Amino acid sequence: MTLDDLRVFVAVCETGNLSAVARELSCSQSAVSQHVKRLERETGLALLERRPRGVAPTGAGRILYRAAAEGLAGLGEALRQLDDLRAGAGGTVRIATGATTVRHFMAGGVAAFRARRPQVALRFHTAGSSRRCLEAVRTHEADLAWVTIGPEMDGVEQRPSCELPWVLAARADAPLARRESVSPAELAGVRHIELPAHSTSRLHLEGHLERHGVRLDSSTSVADWDTALLLVELGLGHAILPALPGWGGGGVVRLVPIPELPPLRAGWAARQWSALSPAALEFAETVVAHLSDV
Repeated sequence: MTLDDLRVFVAVCETGNLSAVARELSCSQSAVSQHVKRLERETGLALLERRPRGVAPTGAGRILYRAAAEGLAGLGEALRQLDDLRAGAGGTVRIATGATTVRHFMAGGVAAFRARRPQVALRFHTAGSSRRCLEAVRTHEADLAWVTIGPEMDGVEQRPSCELPWVLAARADAPLARRESVSPAELAGVRHIELPAHSTSRLHLEGHLERHGVRLDSSTSVADWDTALLLVELGLGHAILPALPGWGGGGVVRLVPIPELPPLRAGWAARQWSALSPAALEFAETVVAHLSDV
């Protein structure tokens, strides 16, 4: 069993066509078949089955495909980092973020890191939720992801870096905006602007409100926290949000604390902290060190 055997097998599973793989590799279909047959001899199992159009992995083939695809992705990332070291380059740090992450959590850290390490390339991949950011890390699309800390995920390590207390965002002319704080029970009757569906922050909020016997009704929903705050300013309702760095309140919108709700935790995620490149580790540490500067 060789790396070439596994690479060819993964390609066949993903395309479902021996001829297409042969064309891509500039070899014969017979040569592609030989790679697969060698794996089948060594495993003692059929790995592919013929279909009316092409081929598909058997049950055993799916097991080998998942393991091989993940291993090859990790190997490819390691070789990329070794190329950077050999060339004397600063390397690349790939960061998966949510829609509001860079503005509220990373601005100071990004500026400080860029000033100190101008040779390192930073590549930001915007995902619509913490779940998608975690998936980007798990599948090697990103080295790091800034996420709302949630349940454990296989193949990913999460490290909390800050706590975000919950606040009620209300227009200054709303009755609740005059309060020093509000209780969960007082939220039951508000016109609520929903957080993103299935997001970690929304699940966290709804879970804790249910413990207080509170269910929120809503006719408005948003894709990110900044949009929710804007809609409050426009008079479409109230929003229950984590207090993000850089939100000072005042003016048209007031942020009223909800002290009975446990704070939301945010921080970094990586596949393995011990396997991160020095540049990625330094970037993560720099962002955390500059959180108060945002």
